[in-house]
Amino acid sequence: MGKRLLPVILDGYKPLREIVFESMREAILSGILEPGERLMEIQLAEEMGVSRTPVREAIRKLELENFVVMIPRKGAYVAGVSLKDVADVFEIRSALEGLAAGLAAERITEDELEQMERALLHKSGEGELDLEQIVQSDTDFHALVYKASRNERLIQILANLREQIQRFRATSLAVPGRNKLAVEEHRMIVEALRSHNSEEAQSLAMAHIVTAENIMFDILSLKSDSDKVD
Repeated sequence: MGKRLLPVILDGYKPLREIVFESMREAILSGILEPGERLMEIQLAEEMGVSRTPVREAIRKLELENFVVMIPRKGAYVAGVSLKDVADVFEIRSALEGLAAGLAAERITEDELEQMERALLHKSGEGELDLEQIVQSDTDFHALVYKASRNERLIQILANLREQIQRFRATSLAVPGRNKLAVEEHRMIVEALRSHNSEEAQSLAMAHIVTAENIMFDILSLKSDSDKVD
């Protein structure tokens, strides 16, 4: 497998199968386990210092969440990402994020605006942050916008999309310069929220998602071209 998984750290509050599942899911989201890679139970169990049973259970759960595909007589593989996958997720995300930002512009509090400003200051430290920190900071910022919408159903729907969004978020934010641009896009969204301009906030939020989508399309297109050359 090339890159290695770290041994799991036991948590008294979580069952082992859940810890293994979260570890493997994070490895897929971060690219340690790459699309198309075969998942060998014995090797994964050895790397994480566990038996094969929690690994097998984690693979089944990852399949249910579309991170893994099972191929008859061949085994389990990390699911690939197609242009259609990207288009489908971002089409939904653009509409929902735009709605959340529009509602947030009408309902946001001064305390929440201050939290967003602090999040922007943290995220702007690109040279000091590793990719995991950048992704987490980006995730936190969007969560603040969702919360400010005051629409619990909308927040839950976005939460259900979280894992698919995270996979794309980690890929796009790894592109050099993307975090800096994202910070500026977030800053414009905050300005619209502060002025309570619902239409502007919605438009900027949707444009922000479209930019991320275009980056994903570029990445997948380059990979496709590379595969053809190989």
